[in-house]
Amino acid sequence: MTDVRVAVLGGSGWMGRVHIMAYQTFPHFFGTSHGTARVVAVTDRDPRRAGDLAARAPDAKILQDWKAAVDDPEIDLIDICLPDSLHFEVAHAALLAEKHVFCEKPLADTAAQARILADLAREKGVITRVGHAFPRNPVHDLAKEIIEAGEIGEITLFKGCQHIDVFGDPLAPFMWRADGDLAPTGIVGDTGSHVFSFMEFLVGRVSSLIADNIITSPRRPVVEGSGLGGQATLSGEERWAEVTNPDATNLLCRFENGAAGLVDFSRVATGRKFRQGYEIYGTKGSLVYDYDEVNRLRFYSHADRPGRAGFRAIDVGPEHPSYRAFLPLPNFALGYNESKIIEAAEVIRSITTNTPMWPTFESGHHICQIVDACMESSRLRRWVDIPRA
Repeated sequence: MTDVRVAVLGGSGWMGRVHIMAYQTFPHFFGTSHGTARVVAVTDRDPRRAGDLAARAPDAKILQDWKAAVDDPEIDLIDICLPDSLHFEVAHAALLAEKHVFCEKPLADTAAQARILADLAREKGVITRVGHAFPRNPVHDLAKEIIEAGEIGEITLFKGCQHIDVFGDPLAPFMWRADGDLAPTGIVGDTGSHVFSFMEFLVGRVSSLIADNIITSPRRPVVEGSGLGGQATLSGEERWAEVTNPDATNLLCRFENGAAGLVDFSRVATGRKFRQGYEIYGTKGSLVYDYDEVNRLRFYSHADRPGRAGFRAIDVGPEHPSYRAFLPLPNFALGYNESKIIEAAEVIRSITTNTPMWPTFESGHHICQIVDACMESSRLRRWVDIPRA
């Protein structure tokens, strides 16, 4: 059994806490035959959080500087849960130090940066992973299996969406995710990249697109201590900050395999606490997924006889090993945290077996290309081609 020593950077944030939990938890479900993880360092620049971090990761060094973790020879894996604008710098430094790297999405601010990271990772021979956890829900492995078996034929159309309403209220407080310096691509890299990960995983490479990025509320009040999902009461004396990245996007695209795509996503869909779904149409059938039925796939086949054709609901269950690790019966829903546990188990297995698993930095590069193209297309108001590079 191999024990992988992990540093979680940004450990006090939502995603940092989830990653720490996932490393600590996955052996309970997946066993230890492919190795274990030991969180030996956690970083946060605010020293006031040290006590809480020490309680969450009792055996870890609590550091304020991510560079100390990257330079530590006793650390095998650098896990990046920092604001978007730091991803490239930190991942690049970790790769130069010949560390394995697990980076939350988006991998980088631009596709050019992502290309540098993917090339450097290949040169150093290390394992990389981008934190696109949603497709690790076992239901999407079933969708991929059906597609690859040719059961829906040639894909002709992909429709995908993801919406939340954290900025649905024009008075919702400003947060770093709306700052174009800290998160240059806004909702495109934040939420759009989730939809793009489904596209990459299930349909293939995108060859061109046209996108319209929207800012719905140009200014928002600054409320100290507010964050994602939090509530705030305004006093009327708040400072206001400019929103400098997109709130919503609509796009049309074409895939290399000839399929068309229709995609929308936003953080301003009032009343939509979390809406995610896709529809994949082919020449022999189709697939439909809705996060409200998180482990259910709907499948239509032209092979059904007339008068009996219709969408059938397939509940993913213990016949799938990643589901069986948690539950013995179908329709006992696996949620987001379970997807992150699956992800952590796969990252550790990739390292101990030296076997890359989707999505590597190479896949992350393609997803960053789509993000880049959305930003360029909206700015230029035209279709943009995405090169295979």
